[in-house]
Amino acid sequence: MIDDFRRRFWISLALTIPILALSPMVMDFIGLEGAIEFAGQDYVLLALSTAIFFYGGWPFLTGLWFEVRAGRPGMMTLIGLAITVAYVYSAAVVLGVPGGVFFWELATLIDIMLLGHWVEMRSVAGASSAIEALVKLLPATAHRLRPDGSEEDVPASALAKGDRIRVRPGERVPADGVIESGASSFDESMLTGESVPVARAEGAAVIAGAINGDGAVTLSITRTGSETYLAQVVELVRQAEASRSRTQDLANRAALWLTYIAIGAGFLTLAVWLILGDPFDYALERMVTVMIITCPHALGLAIPLVVAVSTALTAQSGVLVRDRTAFERGREIHTIVFDKTGTLTEGRFGVTAIVPRADVSEAEILAYAAALEAQSEHPIARGIVAHAKERGVAAFQATGFRNLAGRGATASVLGRKVEIVSPGELRSRAIEPDDPRLEAPAAAGNTIVHLLLDGRLVGSIALADVIRPEARAAIAELKAMGIASMILTGDSATVARAVASELGVDRVFAEVLPADKAAKVREIKAGGRKVAMVGDGVNDAPALVEADLGIAIGAGTDVAIDAADVILVRSDPRDVVAALKLSRATYAKMVQNLFWATGYNAAAIPLAAGVGAPIGIVLSPAVGAVLMSVSTVVVAINAVLLRRARRLVAR
Repeated sequence: MIDDFRRRFWISLALTIPILALSPMVMDFIGLEGAIEFAGQDYVLLALSTAIFFYGGWPFLTGLWFEVRAGRPGMMTLIGLAITVAYVYSAAVVLGVPGGVFFWELATLIDIMLLGHWVEMRSVAGASSAIEALVKLLPATAHRLRPDGSEEDVPASALAKGDRIRVRPGERVPADGVIESGASSFDESMLTGESVPVARAEGAAVIAGAINGDGAVTLSITRTGSETYLAQVVELVRQAEASRSRTQDLANRAALWLTYIAIGAGFLTLAVWLILGDPFDYALERMVTVMIITCPHALGLAIPLVVAVSTALTAQSGVLVRDRTAFERGREIHTIVFDKTGTLTEGRFGVTAIVPRADVSEAEILAYAAALEAQSEHPIARGIVAHAKERGVAAFQATGFRNLAGRGATASVLGRKVEIVSPGELRSRAIEPDDPRLEAPAAAGNTIVHLLLDGRLVGSIALADVIRPEARAAIAELKAMGIASMILTGDSATVARAVASELGVDRVFAEVLPADKAAKVREIKAGGRKVAMVGDGVNDAPALVEADLGIAIGAGTDVAIDAADVILVRSDPRDVVAALKLSRATYAKMVQNLFWATGYNAAAIPLAAGVGAPIGIVLSPAVGAVLMSVSTVVVAINAVLLRRARRLVAR
């Protein structure tokens, strides 16, 4: 369509030049009165204008037909009606009806409308290129490995699950896969919004569209085609762009009424000027100008352009919108309810304190404990082993590992019997674990285990669910935005209150079963609050549905979370803030565009009707077309400026 409007514009412009040269009014204006006169001049003007009317005006004439047939008159109705009236009246004058012709006004009006639509469509194409930009992330070919290890270049679309491919430095990943060999960093910024390249080693998942850094890797393909993360994102973007907006419905109704007003105002203008005694051609020119300048095109584009830019912006920031209406409600949110585990915390144990006893040092306690727990898959065991690695403590070697069901674990380390047991197991052996240094971790809800060497208590280790470093910043930003934060968790009240105190959360609902979370969200909403629920999208699904805005966090490469309205790719609570800021910025742009489009038309109608004629301000149809096109381009530019909101989500 862009090419079509461009072609029609240039051909119509070429035909307009002789029309201007043959129009006495134009020649008089530039001081060449009578320079070109010959017999049949009016018929040549009619022939050239007929060509422009049917060729250049064809998009508007067909648009008029479709809008009238659908019973929804709009922009094309006004333009088509205006050029038809101007052409038919001018043709009738040439054929003998008394009056003046509008051929040069008709030609320039069509030229300007074609140019306006051409420029406007280019603006629209630039605004709504989210899907195209995402699709371009996939390379056309892939380096598939044969069974003998040699390479063959194949189309990316030919890859199948289980294929092995090689991705060289600087290349894009053609399909989702797992690294079999090699290590590198991958730029996923266009997919997840993660600005810093992410390190990936053997066994790590890599998503299609990511840019490989400086290391060559071999991947085993896990997902292709519509199953890939990128394909799922593209589908979500497509659905979001196609989804209706409540604000769009308002704009559509306003545009429909504005069309009726324009038609009514046009005929009223014609009647008033005729009553005042002005010539019919002058009154007709005023009517045509009113219809053109009042075209609700800017109003019709005000919301779709913002939706298109917003959709692209959110998708590129790792914020995937599933329900646009719910996303728009984000600007009204008063309260954010967070699930604790996996949302505000990492869902893994971290060591918060090591309390040595007797003559054993912290490092020795950690070394013995890590040696024993390296044999276990328990979350507490993984936390201890990870802490030892972080501190650079080399674990001893353990043999004869044995799990003590519900009580702890035991093994032989350096010829000594090593046990890690629970407080209950310690008390059952009549060993008193009390130590003033453990009071603070216990009060904070930490899990405490004890280390025994040959049956003697030599130390204690306190562990807690690790709070995400980004959670503090997220809660602080929400407070700055005037949004209250709450925790809704099935964890113990002691642990939940400790996390809330650490982060500055306003209220805590603890020991709530997953099945009861939706009821708790309903209870919060009953107080008149607009509530957003943030969870992992699995256990929290009922609560996500119940909330005014359901946000699934940490979806990673699995974006198929049906319960959520908005999906955050990263496990970063700050992206919740980013989603709300983008919602507010999107709505602000919608309001600005609606204000500009409606305010412009309200001011333009009287001017086009000729109220400024007594002081010499008279707008021709061509000038009206210019002003109408300018309003549309301004709306498009204002929508594109929403892209500056990317800084709201920059990390």
